[in-house]
Order: sequence, then C-alpha cells, then structure tokens
Amino acid sequence: MTEDVVANAGPLMALAKLNLLYLLKELYGRVLFTRSVYDEVVLQGIHREFEDAHVLQRFLRQEGWEPIEVTDVPRLLASAHLDQGEQDSLALASKLKCLLLMDEERGRAVAQQFGVPMRGTLGILIQAYRSDLISADQLIFYFGELGRRTDIWISPALCRRLLAETLGATAR
Repeated sequence: MTEDVVANAGPLMALAKLNLLYLLKELYGRVLFTRSVYDEVVLQGIHREFEDAHVLQRFLRQEGWEPIEVTDVPRLLASAHLDQGEQDSLALASKLKCLLLMDEERGRAVAQQFGVPMRGTLGILIQAYRSDLISADQLIFYFGELGRRTDIWISPALCRRLLAETLGATAR
C-alpha cells in the first residue's frame, strides 16, 4: 500500500534515530515534507551536530525527496499557536487531503479540528508490524527504545498502552 503522506518533524527525527526511515518508503511510497520541517530537522540539526540529522539528510537525498515550500497557511491555522513546521505540515496535508505524520500533541489536536487524518511514530510502527515489515519482537524493542530514550519525546506510558493494545498478551 502506498499513498502520499506529509511528515512533520517528530516522526522523521524519531525514525532517523532508530534507523527506521526505510519504513516510510515501504509504507507510503513517497513522503512529502515542508521547507520549514527540513530546515528544523536537517539544517538546524546538522548545525547542532545531531547524528540523526545527517542520517535523515542522506536518506532524503537517496530517495530524491525534496522539501515543499508552503506559502498559503490558512489564517485560522496560523493563529493556532503551532510552530512553523507544524503549521506548514498541517496546511499541506489539509490542502492535499492526505495523511499527516505528526507526534506533537498540540499539532495533533489542531489537525483533528481541521479534519486531517494523522498518525504518529507509534502508529507508523504499528502499521509496519501489521504490514509484516517488522516482527512482534522488533515492535516490542522499538517501543521500548522510544519509551526509554530522552532524545525522543514520546510518553513511556503511551508506548506501553499501545503495545499492549496491539499485541495483547504477547507484549512483554
């Protein structure tokens, strides 16, 4: 199954840190992202010497995926107190009527108000598991990593809850 999706910073950074960017191509075929997201996760990340920024830059170059300039953010969205990347990602996903990959709670709440379907990093991993791209053991490992790492801001409680819902008694 492939469909265009728009990715915000959170899932791109988390998947780069876990070396799982390939899942985006496998699940969606092509991922769109805005210039402001690229500037945040790649350019600023490289400036701060974050290894995941280099990983993401190499992956995007390899795939030939280029950032999209967003020039028309609806006024209602611009006043939603989101950062530029979140605003632009939400505006692009809304315009294209496609899935938005986003982790940030405030951005997800606004996306819901705008009727934009969304999925976060955990949802991407669950989809990869259900698509037989990763095993149950890998899903357990990656959820554990997401819950433990201090450079990825995903709630350990949410990781445990979604893992239990996905795997049931299989979850450890």
